[in-house]
Amino acid sequence: MRRFLPSLSALQAFDSAARHMNFTKAAEDLSLTQSGISRQIGNLESRLGVTLFERVGSRLVLTDAGRDYAREVQQLLDRLEEVSIDAVRGRKASQALTIGTQPTLGARWLMPRLKGFATAHPDIPLELVAINAGSDVSDLPVDLALLRGRGAWINARSLELFAEELVAVAAPDLLERIDTTGPLNFQTMPTLQNARRPSLWLTWLRATGQEPAGFIQGMRLPYADLVIQAACEGLGIGLVPLHYVQAELETGRLCQCFGGPVASGESYWVVISDHRQAHPYVAEMRNWLMRHR
Repeated sequence: MRRFLPSLSALQAFDSAARHMNFTKAAEDLSLTQSGISRQIGNLESRLGVTLFERVGSRLVLTDAGRDYAREVQQLLDRLEEVSIDAVRGRKASQALTIGTQPTLGARWLMPRLKGFATAHPDIPLELVAINAGSDVSDLPVDLALLRGRGAWINARSLELFAEELVAVAAPDLLERIDTTGPLNFQTMPTLQNARRPSLWLTWLRATGQEPAGFIQGMRLPYADLVIQAACEGLGIGLVPLHYVQAELETGRLCQCFGGPVASGESYWVVISDHRQAHPYVAEMRNWLMRHR
C-alpha cells in the first residue's frame, strides 16, 4: 500500500521556512527561489488539507497545527539525515567514540597523541567535535571531553591531565628590536590579545608580580591558535599556554620573554559525564590520555 507521505522537497522547504520564519531566507538556505518555496509549501498544505502558515500584518507565523507539525518534521528530517550518514560511512554514529575539545587544544595537544591511540586501537572509530571551555558536559553529545577549568563539573567525573602554565612568547626578529630586560610596557611594545580570554594578561601580571606600564592593549584575535600564528609572524608578543607552543619553542620559531612560565590557576581535565561512564571505549581513551599527558 502506498504511504501517505508528502514529498521530501516540500518537507525540507517547510522545515527551513519554519526555522527562519521567512520564505526568502528559506530560499537562500535551500538554493531555491522564493516562489519555489511558496509553491512547495502550498503543495504541502494542499496535500495535508491544513494551513501551516498565516500572515499577521507583515509577519509570517506558524499556525498551531503548523507549529506542531514543524516540531515533528524537524525531528524526522534530523533522524533521516543521521541514518543516511550512517549508511554512507557504514556504521552508526553511536558506535564511535566522540571526543569534545576546544579547537586549539585539539590541534596542538590532542592530535599528536591520537596517532598512537589509533594505531593501538584500530577497531575504535573516533569522532572529534568542537566545544567551548565553559560547556556543560552533561548536555554535550560527546562521550569524553577535554576541558580547561578547576575540576568541578556537575554530574561528571574529571581527571586532571596537567596544570596550565602561561608563557610570553615572540618571534626572534621582534625580540631583537625591543628591550625585554625591564617590565612589559603595553604602550611601547606590541602585544597580542586573546579575545576569548580577555583577562589572560592580567592573570600573568598578577602571577609575575608586575605592575602594567600603560593600559593593556594590542591586536585582538579570536582564539589562541591565531595568537600563536601572529606571534610567529612577528606581529607582537603573545601570552599563551606553554603546552600549545612546545614545538615552536623547540625549533626556535618562538622564544620566551619576560621570564619563564607561570601557573594560571587552571588545569586541563578529562571530563566524562555520569551517563557516559559505561561507554565501551571511554575507559580506553581515558587511560591512554592519562598515560600520554
